[in-house]
Amino acid sequence: MRYGVLGTGMVGQEIATKLAALGNEVCMGSRGQDNKQAKAWVERMGKNGKTGTFAEAARFGDVLVNCTQGSHSLEALRTLDKNDVSGKILIDVANPLDASRGMPPILSICNSDSLGESIQREFPEAKVVKALNTVNCRVMTDPKRVPGEHDLFICGNDQAAKKAVTTLLREFGWKSIIDLGDITSARATEQLMPIWLRLWGNLGTADFNFRIVRA
Repeated sequence: MRYGVLGTGMVGQEIATKLAALGNEVCMGSRGQDNKQAKAWVERMGKNGKTGTFAEAARFGDVLVNCTQGSHSLEALRTLDKNDVSGKILIDVANPLDASRGMPPILSICNSDSLGESIQREFPEAKVVKALNTVNCRVMTDPKRVPGEHDLFICGNDQAAKKAVTTLLREFGWKSIIDLGDITSARATEQLMPIWLRLWGNLGTADFNFRIVRA
């Protein structure tokens, strides 16, 4: 499988590295051709890794992963040719966090909308699946970092796309994956960020997650 990973930060590198380790071809996309982080990543990955602009990564990938900074995701994604996104699964792992007023950051989109929905509206022919945005990037690709049973949430409008993403997540090591429904459920998962950030500060570690306990 060929993946276009959009974003060269910690999240993008973590996911791109995992995908390449699973034997996939991965193109890491950035704003410009000469991104130092992307070039360093390619040198580490060898034959399964390549780099390019956001647009080139989108053209390359059979499946796309949005790992751009959430408050600027739409700006970044608007550089893509919609024909290169049409019909493809687009996994959105970003959160619309705005730190311009200090820490902890607030959500720039919330309540009646979400980043996941905004991306789906921007690319109506894409199959947007929100996933992995409620855990730290290292837990995203290695859920065993958190001992015991814990849950991951996904949502999206296309059932087949969610099934395909669930299969990928199981390759990452996830066992309990809860489908919350259509893409409007991204409002709920993105709005877990305020409590997640407070827990991070209180616990002193990002290696934690939520567990839904049923009666």
